[in-house]
Amino acid sequence: MAESLPEHDRILQEIESTDTACVGPTLRSVYDDQPNAHQRFMEKLDACIRNHDREIEKMCNFHHQGFVDAITELLKVRADAEKLKVQVTDTNRRLQDAGKEVIAQTEGIIRCRVQQRNITTVVEKLQLCLPVLEMYSKLKEQMNVKRYYSALKTMEQLENLYLPRVSQYRFCQIMIENLPKLREEIKEISMSDLKDFLESIRKHSDKIGETAMKQAQQQKTFSTALQKQNNVNYGRNMHLGKSRIWESKNEITLKRTFEEEDEHEEEVLTAQDLVDFSPVYRCLHIYSVLGDGEIFENYYRKQRRKQARLVLQPQSSMHETVEGYRRYFSQIVGFFVVEDHILHVTQGLVTRTYTDELWNMALSKIIAVLRTHSSYCSDPDLVLELKNLIVVFADTLQGYGFPVNRLFDLLFEIRDQYNETLLKKWSGLFRDIFEADNYSPIPVANEEEYKIVISKFPFQDPELDKQCFPKKLPMSQSVPQIYIQVKEFIYASLKFSESLHRSSTEIDDMLRKSTNLLLTRTLSSCLQNLIKKPHIGLTELVQIIINTTHLEQACKYLEDFITNITSISQVTVHTARLYGLSTFKDARHGAEGEIYTKLNQKIDEFIQIADYDWTMSESDGRASGYLMDLINFLRSTFQVFTHLPGKVAQTACMSACQHLSTSLMQMLLDSELKQISMGAIQQFNLDVIQCELFASSEPVPGFQGDTLQLAFIDLRQLLDLFMVWDWSTYLADYGQSTSKYLRVNPSTALTLLEKVHRGMKDTSKKNNIFAQFRKNDRDKQKLIETVVKQLRSLVNGMSQHT
Repeated sequence: MAESLPEHDRILQEIESTDTACVGPTLRSVYDDQPNAHQRFMEKLDACIRNHDREIEKMCNFHHQGFVDAITELLKVRADAEKLKVQVTDTNRRLQDAGKEVIAQTEGIIRCRVQQRNITTVVEKLQLCLPVLEMYSKLKEQMNVKRYYSALKTMEQLENLYLPRVSQYRFCQIMIENLPKLREEIKEISMSDLKDFLESIRKHSDKIGETAMKQAQQQKTFSTALQKQNNVNYGRNMHLGKSRIWESKNEITLKRTFEEEDEHEEEVLTAQDLVDFSPVYRCLHIYSVLGDGEIFENYYRKQRRKQARLVLQPQSSMHETVEGYRRYFSQIVGFFVVEDHILHVTQGLVTRTYTDELWNMALSKIIAVLRTHSSYCSDPDLVLELKNLIVVFADTLQGYGFPVNRLFDLLFEIRDQYNETLLKKWSGLFRDIFEADNYSPIPVANEEEYKIVISKFPFQDPELDKQCFPKKLPMSQSVPQIYIQVKEFIYASLKFSESLHRSSTEIDDMLRKSTNLLLTRTLSSCLQNLIKKPHIGLTELVQIIINTTHLEQACKYLEDFITNITSISQVTVHTARLYGLSTFKDARHGAEGEIYTKLNQKIDEFIQIADYDWTMSESDGRASGYLMDLINFLRSTFQVFTHLPGKVAQTACMSACQHLSTSLMQMLLDSELKQISMGAIQQFNLDVIQCELFASSEPVPGFQGDTLQLAFIDLRQLLDLFMVWDWSTYLADYGQSTSKYLRVNPSTALTLLEKVHRGMKDTSKKNNIFAQFRKNDRDKQKLIETVVKQLRSLVNGMSQHT
């Protein structure tokens, strides 16, 4: 019991000190204690309440007297307050009566002051409105005199400075509504001027470009003349005596060049002289002031791109004349000169990035157009003029800061085409020279004629120099003409290589390559075609071989010629050599082959007129007429070969003899020839003897021993076999290297023997002779049959072995 009382005190303290919302947990603890704790807590609570009531009562008793005193004082003050109220009311009445007159006068003053303020306000507003009206009047006047940029500035002042001060007035609202319309009107007018400007520069682009290209060409001419003058001055110290005349001439030339330059400078007009650029400046300023600068830039660039596409579109017939190319280049140069001018005199309308992008687009189109149209050009002079135009075109635009390396790369492509046109032209020249040539040595009657020839062609022959006039040079008239034309070709090729900004070494290399093409392709083709022509005979072929030999020897002089005109030292040059040696060697080989072919064809013609009586009983005792004619022809022909190299003549002679031997063998073995008499064999043997005599007479010098006679060895052994009728020896020695008839093939012998056998049979049937002769024929036929069987066995053995 005693323990629970302090706990109840603690709970009561918590209830008194805690917010009523949080009393719940405290009260719950009362019920969670011992049994009857609730009753005890209630008793304790009642005791606490009673204590508090006693304290309240004590406090009320302590303050009661003061409360009574305060009420008494308030009752006394109420009477004084009533008196004060009466006094204040009276004072107010008297004051109102006294101020009525003052109020009347004051109202009059107020009315005057209001009127005065209104007048002042009106004056102030009029002072604000008058400048607005004056500025608007000024704006109208500027519009009338077409001072649009000043009008925009006036509008800007009106909007930003004057109109905001008087915006509440109706006339100001009307002005504000009209200003956007005036701006649109100015934009439309300035845009119309810009369109006129664009049309103007489109019309004047070719004139502007022509002027710019002329200035660039004059500048280049001036620089070249100045460089020559510097070279003269440099060489003055080295060759003072010899060069004074040349110096004076060059000084006069340079002075004339300066005078011409001054004259042209007075005459030449600039882009500003030809075109009024003020519309584009004005339009740019107007759109910039209106805040539409970007719109104007986009429009201008879009329109110029369209014009660029029109300028870059060539005429379909541009490739026919140089004027077409010149007009095309002038328009393009004029276009980019205008763009360059706009770039440097305006800020932002045209940027370097934009012009570079436009130039790259144009350059690709230009290259494609030139590549296409130049391919139609078949005249080398036109291609050369085109090259000169492209160089001036490139130099002009390079002077304005545009990259032109791709144009010079294109020139190398056009150079290849130029070389092709030159090759075609020179192909015709070579053909004309070959057709006009008489293919005989050049006769010279005196020293003067000789010097004329050697001045055209580098010919040296100490042996010929020792001979007296008149004399003949070994080559024909076409050789010096070909040599001159090759040099002319080199000059023509050099003309294109000039002004390409290439070193002398590169130019030298290009000249050598183009000359190699002329020699290896054009001249070689003309020579090959010449050799194959039907009217070219053996004499002409011999002369062609001699001509190519001298042209081959002249190649080193052509190399020296190229080195001299390009000023390249022989010691330092590392370029391709001329391929003339191989060209002329190939031509000679072709001519040699054609000689062999024509000789064989001529032999075939003689063989075709051979008319053997294959059934004759005995020979005529002399060689056939056709064969003697053939041998005489060969003798006269080989005499012409004396000027040929020995190997060529020997090869031709050997080839002719081998072909003759083969043709005679084929005549014997012809399948259409069914039978041959021994008399025909004897006649044929006489013809072969003549061939052997011809071979042994050394028609061409240089053969060793009986080399040429070996061409007829197959025929000789075959005919000996039949003439001697030595079949036992042939069959016994067959296959041995020491055989007398080693060159006789069993199949060949069998074929000819069968024909002879048939001839004997036919002869025995026709002849009516004594019985003993018929018995001899029968014995011979039996022998032939036996030999035929043995030959067939040999042939079969060879086929099986194979």
